[in-house]
Amino acid sequence: MHVLITGGAGFIGSHSAEALLASGARVTVLDDFSSGKRANLPATPGLTVICGDIRDSSAVDKALASISHVLHLAAQVSVPASVADPLGSSRQNIQGFLNVLDGARRAKVARFVYASSAAVYGVPVHLPLDEASPVAPLSPYGLEKSINDQYAALYRELYGLSTLGLRYFNVYGPRQDPASPYAGVISRFAAAMANGEPLRVFGDGGQTRDFIFVGDVARLNLRALASPATGVCNVATGHSVTLLELIDALAKCAACTPQIRHEPTACGDIRHSAASPRRMLELFGHLNMTPLTEGLRQLLASME
Repeated sequence: MHVLITGGAGFIGSHSAEALLASGARVTVLDDFSSGKRANLPATPGLTVICGDIRDSSAVDKALASISHVLHLAAQVSVPASVADPLGSSRQNIQGFLNVLDGARRAKVARFVYASSAAVYGVPVHLPLDEASPVAPLSPYGLEKSINDQYAALYRELYGLSTLGLRYFNVYGPRQDPASPYAGVISRFAAAMANGEPLRVFGDGGQTRDFIFVGDVARLNLRALASPATGVCNVATGHSVTLLELIDALAKCAACTPQIRHEPTACGDIRHSAASPRRMLELFGHLNMTPLTEGLRQLLASME
């Protein structure tokens, strides 16, 4: 297996590269380093790193030379940024996606796995969310990911390309930059606690989310690349917690008592989110998920 990981120097990408290299796969990373870091990747003979942009079709085609499998993770992943600049976001998340997808078709790769998102669902009609739940995105980012799902399905039907979209829920863990506009709530909370700053909670903190550890996501990415499964698949633990429960767990791991500053509820914020991981378990088998407290400990240790 020779895997091209687009966005491979980023948060999920670098953990996936490590998992693939440990399995014996060859890995090529294509990254423009706008948010990813070379230091996230190991120095090893099995790894090739290419600086390039997925919006550049010639750079994509060069990176696809001798590739058997693609893990497409490169994207503009900020919902607010997609609202502020929908044209720029679409160039990365639709045009860039299509450059990689069509390049993979022309390169005759065996497998194309890509990052979709729970953002495609919008406000849940029912919980837990499964892959048959209505798709009703609330942002350009969510719409872009839904369009990716449709393009992947079309390429599967028209060209026989084996495609699978992984609808990630709330991924957290080491290497998620808390200063980045793409940072998740856990990395921002952890950084605020480390700096003795109050934790900003929008609303009453009763919002629920399904948080999944990045190391588990990397292992699932590896299984997905080796699987023949197609379509879309939720990637989540199946267990949601409130933000206040999350803060309590984080505070216990850090052995501190944080200040919480409640602010007005953010516009468009989804109150409750819960995922069904049934299809994930059926496709990829049982995975010993990292408990939230253990994942939080690893995140805090990485920040020291």
